[in-house]
Amino acid sequence: MDQLLVFMPLLVVLAVFMFFTSRRQKRAMQATIDLHESLQVGDRVHTTSGLQATVARITDETIDLEISPGVVTTWMKLAIRDRIEPEVLDTDVDPEITADPERLHKD
Repeated sequence: MDQLLVFMPLLVVLAVFMFFTSRRQKRAMQATIDLHESLQVGDRVHTTSGLQATVARITDETIDLEISPGVVTTWMKLAIRDRIEPEVLDTDVDPEITADPERLHKD
């Protein structure tokens, strides 16, 4: 009985570690599923191999990616790593300053 009490804290720590690891894995898997379900034709994406392309067509298991104009390849949906968000222009910049390059250097 004393031997069981010696290993009890180790078992508790191991159980807590496994619980949090499985939660993180489930969360990551759900994020991937949500990404795949939200993809639309025209979205820019990264694949797991680092390719950047535009979604041309989506089926249940595959996705057609346009690598360059007129070049379309078929991939498994699982190969999509993430969506490339369009860059947003900085609207906090004063248009008068950017319109006059000399004024940029004076300030």
